[in-house]
Amino acid sequence: MIDKELLALIKGSRKYIVFSVLFSVLGLLANIGTTAGICRTLDLAIGGHTRAAVYVPPFVCIVCGILIRFAASVLAGRVKTVLGSRVKKDLRERVYQKTVALGAKSVDELSMAGLTQVSLEGIEQLDLYYTTYIPQFFYAVSAPLILFAVCVFIDFKTALVLLACVPLIPVSIIAVSKYAKRVFAKYWGKYTAMGDAFLDSVQGLKELKIFDADEAYNQRMNQSSENFRKITMKVLVMQLFSTTIMDLVAFGGAGAGIAVSVFSGASGLSPMAVLFLALVAVEFFLPLRAFGSAFHVAMNGASAGKKILTLLRLDEQRWGGGAAWEKPELRLCGVTFSYAPDSPVLRGADMVFPKNRVTAIVGESGSGKSTVVKLLTGEIVPQTGTVTVGGTALCALSRERYYNSLAVVGCNSYVFNDTVRNNFYLAAPDAAEADIWAALKKVNLDAFIRESGGLDRPIAEDGNDLSGGQKQRLALAVSLIAKKDFYIFDEATGNIDVESEAIIMDNIYALKAEGTVVVISHRLANVTRAENIYVLKAGGVAESGGHRALLAQNGEYARLYGAQERLEQGFEGAYHA
Repeated sequence: MIDKELLALIKGSRKYIVFSVLFSVLGLLANIGTTAGICRTLDLAIGGHTRAAVYVPPFVCIVCGILIRFAASVLAGRVKTVLGSRVKKDLRERVYQKTVALGAKSVDELSMAGLTQVSLEGIEQLDLYYTTYIPQFFYAVSAPLILFAVCVFIDFKTALVLLACVPLIPVSIIAVSKYAKRVFAKYWGKYTAMGDAFLDSVQGLKELKIFDADEAYNQRMNQSSENFRKITMKVLVMQLFSTTIMDLVAFGGAGAGIAVSVFSGASGLSPMAVLFLALVAVEFFLPLRAFGSAFHVAMNGASAGKKILTLLRLDEQRWGGGAAWEKPELRLCGVTFSYAPDSPVLRGADMVFPKNRVTAIVGESGSGKSTVVKLLTGEIVPQTGTVTVGGTALCALSRERYYNSLAVVGCNSYVFNDTVRNNFYLAAPDAAEADIWAALKKVNLDAFIRESGGLDRPIAEDGNDLSGGQKQRLALAVSLIAKKDFYIFDEATGNIDVESEAIIMDNIYALKAEGTVVVISHRLANVTRAENIYVLKAGGVAESGGHRALLAQNGEYARLYGAQERLEQGFEGAYHA
């Protein structure tokens, strides 16, 4: 009934569950007092008592019971509100921190749409599990025992029958729980699948229109929506079926208790005692009936909670507390890494990236270039070997200190939906306006920014109002102003015009005066000025050296360079023709 793993997520907030249960029990006791006061008042009235004084104690009992019940309900509601707000805030913060620690694209178990749905609506559903289901569970267990302890002194048979019928509701819940878990697991699977399809269609809408595939994708989305509708209807049918069973048990049990109390009344039990038992009989089953209703909501929340637990359990790069290194030099020492068993991308790779030099990495697609970048940024951890920074193992460093000294620019570098100025402030909060303009001038973007609104010009989401070259140059300018020790450029000139490419490469080579520069490029013409070039092939370093030395070896690099040169000359000839 209670998932210990989910309960462990809210260690600091469990006291609110206890308070909620205590207030509910107080309300139950107040209700018993009110019922007793009403029965006593009727007993006095039927007995012909006319003195007002004899009615004062039961009247006070009724009024106090109503007031206490009201206060207990209000306090229980407030405690649940506090519990819910704390749980949601804590879980969202933990999910966010975990996602930041992993990097959103490293969350293989959840897609981006699924991650969004779980962290938003999933946590809302899980909130109901903590604020409704768990308090109701403990209250539903304690309420029948309290009522039995009261009723057993009035009529043992009635109390025993009522108590014996109570477990039938949990039995009915358990009977459908296994099926319910499967249904809700499928529900969240279909829900996230529909979210994935929708996000895909929005992100690729332009391509769908260009290839006239929007209608086909529309059919795919319709099918995804239909699958979600079917599983939703299964959930509703299951809930209706379970609720019907619980109603039959609750009302049947209450009816059985009332029938026994009436039979006891015929055998000598006072009418007011019979009335009290009849009124209290329903109270035996209402807490469990409410618990049964909360069960279905809880199963939905628990399914979302399991996905959150899966996310929180994912392994991440372990960082240490080291705050410094001997010199700004990156190194891979005997590094082996594979994404799939028996298919290593790197096998015992040794690479050195010294300060004040541009070191390039080239190779065919799939040779491991991007894997090296992920290793250097700590996104992935080598299976064997080590990544070091100035002689210190990367895993021993402070992540904050290392990342504060690292700049990574790729072909998909993100530009935030904010002003030009604030995009720079993200990298350098204390940057002077003159420094920002100087960085923009270096990438030949200052004139465009001045003409289009200045530093307070808003940038659209991910720079969608900029050309590919302008976006890349802006990302480079932000890195230029940051003054880092390590600069990694992963296909930073991909998909942009020749003019922007030349500007970016000139600035990249100028950065070696400030720190260590690593360049990954598919276009070998961009790396000819690098002091050292690593050529990756078959999971290892096939060759290394300067451009001229590698050409002289007439090996893999010479083959790749010659093939690209012939291809570009062919395109140029076709263009002029």
